Amino acid sequence: MADPLPSLAPELASSLDADVTCDAILGGRLSLHQPRKGHRAGTDAVLLAAAAPADAAGLVLDAGAGVGTAGLILALRCPVVSLGLIDNDPIVSRLAKDNLALNGLAGRGIVHEADIFSGASRRAAGLAPGTASLVLTNPPFEDPDRARASPHAGKRSAHLMPEGGADMLSGWIRACLALLGPGGTFLMIHRPEALPAILTACGHRIGAVTVMPIHPQRDRPANRILLRGKKGSKAPFALAPALILQDQGRFTPLAEAIHRGEALIDW
Repeated sequence: MADPLPSLAPELASSLDADVTCDAILGGRLSLHQPRKGHRAGTDAVLLAAAAPADAAGLVLDAGAGVGTAGLILALRCPVVSLGLIDNDPIVSRLAKDNLALNGLAGRGIVHEADIFSGASRRAAGLAPGTASLVLTNPPFEDPDRARASPHAGKRSAHLMPEGGADMLSGWIRACLALLGPGGTFLMIHRPEALPAILTACGHRIGAVTVMPIHPQRDRPANRILLRGKKGSKAPFALAPALILQDQGRFTPLAEAIHRGEALIDW
C-alpha cells in the first residue's frame, strides 16, 4: 500500500485522470504520478539510484526514465545534481514532468522526449554528447524474439527491447556512453543472462567495470545485476559481493533501509 500523500497543487492535480495514480515511495520521501496499469515504480529503480555515488554532482541522465523514479530519487539525495530524464513515450514523459514539479525539482530537472537510439533525436531534444557526469539506466529487459509481449502498451514498451534483441541492447549502451563525459560513471541494472552482451557492448569504452549480483532470496540465484564503469578508466574488472534482498520472505535490514531511502549500496 502506498504511503498517504499531501494534497496536490491544483495545476498538478489537473493532470491526473482515472488511468493515473499518485503514490509515495522511499518511505514517503518521493511522490510519483504513474500509470495505474502497466509498468510502475519498483525495486529495480530504487536499487539503481541507491547504487549511484553518494557524492554525485553535475549533470545526471536517466536513460529510459519512465516517470523518472531512479533519477528523481538521486536528485532528492544529491542537491548539486542537475537531472535529465530521457524517454520516448509522450505519456510517461508528461508524468515525469509532473513528478519533477511534485517533488520540488522543476528548477533542477528537464525531461528529454527522445529516441535513445537516434543521435539526431537526442540532439533535437537538447542532449549534447559527452556532457553527463553520470548516466544511469534501467533499459527494457526482454528480447522480443524470445519473450511474450504484454498486451498493455505501456508495460510492453518498458519491458520489451525493440526488435533486434542483443543488437538493440548494444545500441542502447553505446548511446548512453556517448552522452557520458570523460571520467563519468555509467550505471545499469539488468538481468544476469545479459551480462556477456553488456560487457561486449561496453568494450573498451569504459573501465573499472564492477558487477554486483542481486539475489531475490538468500537461497535463490541472482535475478538482477548492477554494473558500474568509468569512462576512460583502465582499471580491471571486479565482481562485488552479492546483495541479498530477502531472507525467509522478508526484506533484509539493508534492503529495507535502501527501500526507505535510509541506506545506499556500498560497493
